[in-house]
Amino acid sequence: MRTAIVVAIVVLLLVGVFLHYRSKPSEGIRVPPAPANIPLITAPVGPEYAYPSRDLTPGAIDRSITEDNIQSTICVPGYTKRVRPPERITNRLKRQIMAAYGRSGDLRDYELDHFIPLELGGCADCVTNLWPEAYNPAPGAKQKDRVENALHRQVCSGEITLKEAQDAIRNDWVKGYDHISSDQ
Repeated sequence: MRTAIVVAIVVLLLVGVFLHYRSKPSEGIRVPPAPANIPLITAPVGPEYAYPSRDLTPGAIDRSITEDNIQSTICVPGYTKRVRPPERITNRLKRQIMAAYGRSGDLRDYELDHFIPLELGGCADCVTNLWPEAYNPAPGAKQKDRVENALHRQVCSGEITLKEAQDAIRNDWVKGYDHISSDQ
């Protein structure tokens, strides 16, 4: 019964966010059609808290970013600053998304993170790509940022494809962090 109530609250919050921002498309956060269930290719290596809920945050990509245009989009310095939603929007969303996730506490303990990062072609203004990622305990937001940066460098240098990088985040970013940490 409690689970059904929580799910209903989450759905109502997300619908409210959608309706609120749908009326202001220039300032809003897009809610794309929900993708089909995205299965994990392997069992995650990290603790459950290190990953977003697949139901609330399956991840979303910006379909205008392709392998053919990465050198003129995500690989250009300053790209993420140009596409990142403004704080006046994300601060309100952060509270709502934290509530949907059942997270409480100081907002400063969490980063409103794009699951598929902007520097890897993640959708900047899709609610389905946002989740409250804790800084602590590790692995958390700072460790995921390291993985995102490493994958971004590999994509922009041509070592891996954009899709491979997006899949690495979606399937198990902690596995990527473990790999980076073991190399140092």
